[in-house]
Amino acid sequence: MSPARPALIAGDHRWSFAELDRRAGRVARRLAARGVAAGNRVAVLLRNGPQFVAVTHALSKLGAVMVPMNIRLAGCELAAQLKEVGAAALIHDRATAARAEDAAHGMPDLWRAGVDDREGCDEPIDETATPAPTAEKAMPRCACLRLSAVQGIFFTSATSGRAKGVRLTFGNHWWSAVGSALNLGLLPDDRWLACMPLYHVGGMAILWRSVIYGIPAVVHESFDPEMVNRDIDTAGVTLVSVVPVMLQRLLDARGQRPFPPTLRCLLLGGAPAPQPLLEACLRIGAPVAPTYGLTEAASQVATLAPEDAGRKFGSVGGPLFPSELRIGGPRRAAPAGEVGEILVRGPTVMLGYAGRRAETARALRGGWLHTGDLGYIDGDGYLYVVDRRDDLIVSGGENVYPAEVERVLEEHPGIEEAGVIRMRSAVWGQTVGAVVKVRVGMQLSEHEIRAFCAQRLAGYKVPRHVWFTDALPRTAAGKLSRRSLRERIEGIAEKEDQTSSGH
Repeated sequence: MSPARPALIAGDHRWSFAELDRRAGRVARRLAARGVAAGNRVAVLLRNGPQFVAVTHALSKLGAVMVPMNIRLAGCELAAQLKEVGAAALIHDRATAARAEDAAHGMPDLWRAGVDDREGCDEPIDETATPAPTAEKAMPRCACLRLSAVQGIFFTSATSGRAKGVRLTFGNHWWSAVGSALNLGLLPDDRWLACMPLYHVGGMAILWRSVIYGIPAVVHESFDPEMVNRDIDTAGVTLVSVVPVMLQRLLDARGQRPFPPTLRCLLLGGAPAPQPLLEACLRIGAPVAPTYGLTEAASQVATLAPEDAGRKFGSVGGPLFPSELRIGGPRRAAPAGEVGEILVRGPTVMLGYAGRRAETARALRGGWLHTGDLGYIDGDGYLYVVDRRDDLIVSGGENVYPAEVERVLEEHPGIEEAGVIRMRSAVWGQTVGAVVKVRVGMQLSEHEIRAFCAQRLAGYKVPRHVWFTDALPRTAAGKLSRRSLRERIEGIAEKEDQTSSGH
């Protein structure tokens, strides 16, 4: 519809929609000539950049199913995911070539090819001899997209267990983009900046919004607060997707410099936002829009419009049209204000998990997606996310939500980040443990931190143990990985026990 309009801005690359279509078509023809066909599951191990965008649309033209892979995973982790989805091919770039070879070891039927970083996608730089099955030598003449067809398999962040491959359709992406536009609006000069990984559903959603809306995606290879601030100030960026830790770094890098009026939305997702961060945004007039979403629902489920940030502080807004939200169970909705599991229903909800029928049935029972997250809906229909159900701490019969304790800890001026986990207790069953990152130049003791919490929390919510760290473990999407944190602290606690017992 708008072939001359800019579609992609990535470093020195400036592609119109016509150029994007041409490059994607060229890649599709080359992949088809090497045997990639409709229905093949094609793993993609690429960094953010034009080659990722070209491959995404090339696979769609072929009707192949894209499997974006986390470039930070080890070879053995990638290998497990390749086997789980039954990948027929693996596409990589120069930077990920060695890891791709490691992941494909022992898979003689897996066809591999690299893309050239300089051209955005050129001739393969490395290729195995075995072609993908059901080889097809020519690209289909019609590249129509069926909304019911599977676009990709996206692995979850695995914050509380093993990653699952989520099957998302073109329709899931379409309705997610439509719902977002109806909530946040759409302007002719919009530009959406993608500084989170494109292999994550939050990054991929920006690529689909770009072609559905007819606006450019501004793609950064990785998150650099100075570069993001630069593009916000000088490149006409109007929308940016970030997680809390990224937004905090943006604010720190800007100092007292306000955001330009051209920036109309900082879409904030990935994890519950710390209260001090939201307060800082309100003070400087930053157009923050907290959102709740998950891979299983193609990114956004509910989003608070920037103008409601002060009126509904702490909320993630109401459901995006035409999604439905419910707290409780498929047959009974909890009353307003009651905490329960968050359920979602609508056209953005996944088809299911790849190769996991039992887990799919559990997640989609009763016609609703059971998210595993806890929250409540107020009398006006606004959602408030409390925590992950799997992370809930039950201490002496009382429920403790780690996110609540983390918010209190991060209110301390000397604490930059905090993570709260459950610890085993012979007396209470479980108790609260905290890991904190202290701000540079500050010194804090465990006693000071516990005293600070005791003034703001019930006694059973106060951390019994506090550990200090230089960095908290996070997923590729920027979420705190409490599972990794528990494993790290359990190892430290075991060593401490052995030392105290003389072993």
